[in-house]
Amino acid sequence: MGASQSRPELVDEKVFRVEQPIQFSPDVVDQLSDHTASPTPTPERQSTLDEHIRSRIQNEVKQLRKEEEEVHKAIHSALEKENLDREKAMAGDASESGETGAGTIKSSAALFGDLEEIRAKIERFQARKELSNYPEIKSSQEALLSCYKAHPTTALECWREVSKFKASVAQLEQESFKTLH
Repeated sequence: MGASQSRPELVDEKVFRVEQPIQFSPDVVDQLSDHTASPTPTPERQSTLDEHIRSRIQNEVKQLRKEEEEVHKAIHSALEKENLDREKAMAGDASESGETGAGTIKSSAALFGDLEEIRAKIERFQARKELSNYPEIKSSQEALLSCYKAHPTTALECWREVSKFKASVAQLEQESFKTLH
């Protein structure tokens, strides 16, 4: 029944006969025989292939680096956004609970401002700290050092210079304390 449909039909074969023989030039025959004898490409062809492969690899590396940079930027922006959201949430929680003063959580900008203010105070303090602006401390320091050099084994001989130096330093500390507050 169905056997006739599953059988392939016989196809009439057509055969063409060439009346003249096909001839190839000796160069073509030599080239074909050289290619079959050695499976490696010629040096010119190999260098072309190598250059093509190198360029494709370089293009892939550039593309991967570009994608990596985009991923880094995306991660950085996501982390930055997350940190800002967390700071806002923490600041909101602190202000809603009624906390004030030292217990509150400040934003990065506020903390940066506080840091700059402290830095300015430190710079003013460092400027005041220089002894060239305070000749009385400088002179008492020099007197104390010369006394110590004059009495290397009996340092207790310099008690007067030590007390003068301490008094001038205490006076400077009092002046500095008044100007800071």
